[in-house]
Amino acid sequence: MHILGNDNMSERKPVHENIILGVILVSVLMFSIDSTIVLLAFPAIVSSLHSNLATIIWVILIYMLIGAVATTQFGKIGDIFGRSRIFIAGLLVFTISSFLCGIAPTDVLLIIFRAVQGLGGAMVSATSGAIIADTFERQRIGRAFGFTAMAYNVGSILGIVLGGVITTFIGWQYIFFINVPIGIIALVLAVRYIQDKQLFNAKLDISGMAALALSLSSMLYGGIGFASTGVTLINEAFVAAGILLLAIFYLIEKRAESPTIPFDMFDNKVFRNSILAAFLQGLGFLGVVFMLIMYLQGVRGFTPFYASLLLVPGYVVSGIIAPYMGRLSDRQGARIVATLGILLQLLGVIVYLFLAQNTTIYYVILGSLIMGVGGAMFWPANSSAVMAHADPSRFGIASGLSRLFSTMGMMGSFIIVFVVAAFSIPSSQAFEIFVGASTISGSVAGSFITGMHYAFIALIVVLALAGVTSLVRGKEDRSGSSHHSPGSSSNVKAHVKKHK
Repeated sequence: MHILGNDNMSERKPVHENIILGVILVSVLMFSIDSTIVLLAFPAIVSSLHSNLATIIWVILIYMLIGAVATTQFGKIGDIFGRSRIFIAGLLVFTISSFLCGIAPTDVLLIIFRAVQGLGGAMVSATSGAIIADTFERQRIGRAFGFTAMAYNVGSILGIVLGGVITTFIGWQYIFFINVPIGIIALVLAVRYIQDKQLFNAKLDISGMAALALSLSSMLYGGIGFASTGVTLINEAFVAAGILLLAIFYLIEKRAESPTIPFDMFDNKVFRNSILAAFLQGLGFLGVVFMLIMYLQGVRGFTPFYASLLLVPGYVVSGIIAPYMGRLSDRQGARIVATLGILLQLLGVIVYLFLAQNTTIYYVILGSLIMGVGGAMFWPANSSAVMAHADPSRFGIASGLSRLFSTMGMMGSFIIVFVVAAFSIPSSQAFEIFVGASTISGSVAGSFITGMHYAFIALIVVLALAGVTSLVRGKEDRSGSSHHSPGSSSNVKAHVKKHK
């Protein structure tokens, strides 16, 4: 890529840096919260819009799918036309579509508006990491990612809590309306403070993005079909078609002049393993949370609101220590900090293996605390490693790739949970338990707990793989770039080459 222009802006004052970080933090928090805030509102939405759970489940899936596919291209678009422009446009789209979701009169329109909301969120998500990399020097980038990585991942849990509170005490429409005033404030601040330093020359990869979108959509539809209707020829065909389309996507990318996923970026060992660790951690982590919600609501009979509150302590701790862990990764690199974080999350899942029908609830809180500390170590360290090993001309692409693989992992976790639950109890009952519309007892509860333990074991294996991937990413030393600005292309290239 070639730099088209370079704006000789004066150095931003620290207060401006903090405002920029604050705007990004609020924006990505909204995007992440909305990925899960609808979960506990499903029964209310089904009743209000005269729909069914099998249809309404796509309110969350379409949002995650659009976000996963669009982040890579919007990251590239930001590199070309300006990251601030795409970020601000994303805030505008997200805010307007949030209002439209709240007033949607039918389930179909709600799903459509959620898809648009996913586009806006993808624009914000894809460019936020690049804006941080543009704004902060490399020896301070980990601390910044300590806040934003916390916002991405803690937001998915906070969304569950807020969804329960707002739906219970106000009404499901306000889980969307709440974004409007926050979005307007963030939009005003973004327009004033976030500006581009430089633009880059690149081309879009429409055919590659289309193939990836079709592949993920097909596999996701087939995976949800396995959970809801069982193993059928149609569901198998969708999964097979998705795998075939993924192969076609790879062939398209190898020939594309400016591919959606530039595979040469994966030549760098630290970058490659950091992206893969993000995928495996998402695959292993979010499924644990989903399964816990089903256990607390279905087996223990807790309300959605109370069940979500039991998971809060771990994420409060995570929110407090994540910036410090990011700062630690600035000094020591990501490998040790992120790997220890994965091991702690794995230990937290082991604690959950002791859960039974009448186990003390303190096991849930203990596991949540351990996993919260682990997440606070992994998320900022791993995210900063991704951006620290990308060329400035590809900051947007790197940010998009990180979100793409992390979101694909989360979607995979969603499918794992429902497939395991469907093998333990009737699939229709699994959906109802997940959203707090049904409870189970006796032998059915015993069967579910057995299935839950098998799911936890599978997720432990996934997290172990994530830990190994994180450990072998290679040692990095960011201290050598302490006197260079983050926009120094030659410094980044030398830094990347050093760690190949």
